[in-house]
Amino acid sequence: MNKLAFFIAMRYARSKRKLNFITIISVLSTLGIAIGVAALIIVLSVFNGFSSLVTSFLISLDPHIRIEAMSNAGVQQLDSIESVIAKQPGLSAYTPYASGKLLLRVAGDVRVVTAKAVPAKGLKDVYQMDRYLVDGGLYNDDAAAPGLVLGRALAEYIGAAPGDTITLVSAANIEAVIGQGALPLVSKTVVTGVFYSKNNEYDIGVVFLPMEEGQRLLGYGNSYQGFDLRLTDEQKADNVKELLQRELPKEQFGIKTWYDLHSDLFTVMVIERWAAYMLLSLIVLVAVFNILASLTMTVIEKKRNIGIMRAMGMTPQMIKRIYLFHGMIIGIMGTIGGFLLGLFVYWLQITYVIYPLDPTKFKISALPVQLQLSDFLVVGLASIGLSLLAAWLPAKRAANIDALDAIRWE
Repeated sequence: MNKLAFFIAMRYARSKRKLNFITIISVLSTLGIAIGVAALIIVLSVFNGFSSLVTSFLISLDPHIRIEAMSNAGVQQLDSIESVIAKQPGLSAYTPYASGKLLLRVAGDVRVVTAKAVPAKGLKDVYQMDRYLVDGGLYNDDAAAPGLVLGRALAEYIGAAPGDTITLVSAANIEAVIGQGALPLVSKTVVTGVFYSKNNEYDIGVVFLPMEEGQRLLGYGNSYQGFDLRLTDEQKADNVKELLQRELPKEQFGIKTWYDLHSDLFTVMVIERWAAYMLLSLIVLVAVFNILASLTMTVIEKKRNIGIMRAMGMTPQMIKRIYLFHGMIIGIMGTIGGFLLGLFVYWLQITYVIYPLDPTKFKISALPVQLQLSDFLVVGLASIGLSLLAAWLPAKRAANIDALDAIRWE
């Protein structure tokens, strides 16, 4: 029975009727769905592209997981939790770290920066700093003078280059400086490398220095702040976080993934994505109302045919299915057309860069686009589902037509 209903619906959809108002509305319905679906696919691909780009920028020098001691008891247990960290699945590397604010002084200019103290091996394995170096190299832990790696934007601002000496001043003993007239902690560091991560937070506000020197300047002594971890797959960070939370006391250790470190920004991006999806869905919704109008007028036009089919033994349920299938066919045709149009625009952007960007302002040379199968599934199911919903009222009306009255008066 469903096959027969679908066959009749296909005949209605493919019938070569004269050009009339109903035909025009049906064509406009299909085109409206196609344009709406294409707009959704294109906009969502742009959101995907920017999301992927922003994520790559944000986690360029961020760890995939950060374990931070939240109390003195946690600081004292940092050494003992290394065995727990080392056995985690998918772990690529980990390193202890200490961070804090320092004054950077060079050529009479003073700037507040965030100093991150990590061993040279951790700088290479966890932060993969050698991938972002644009000048110089990494520091050595046992060098005669402490080394320093800083961002390109900061280096350009203070006019520093590899080989230059930079003074770092700490406020760790500020009470002794003020109350007893003691000298502040000062370190003469030598710039060994300049990096460019495309993350302004790091490029202009963060410097890396050897662990031992950082501990002294930041007032950590022989202790440190926590551990930074790098995984082979950052998408499994939440799973590893759950495993660590089971084994580490929550009141002593705070555990954050790369997503948690920038959760506010990622939340805003998700809200913007859904807002764009809802607004652009209005295009599909308008086309769906056209389907409602088109099928309603088709039911009126085909009233006599419906009466004949009822007289031949078709049940009201079968009549209803015919118009539901008709609406679904319009939705499928429009959805496939929208997919093809969206893919064509995507191909144009990838191949010919129809929307370029100024790399000096945006750090990229073209509008980023990225397709995801989930977007096609969500958009496709939504458009076809709305088409079926629009066809429900006309289908119900067609099913309620009395066969005798339809044949007698039509």
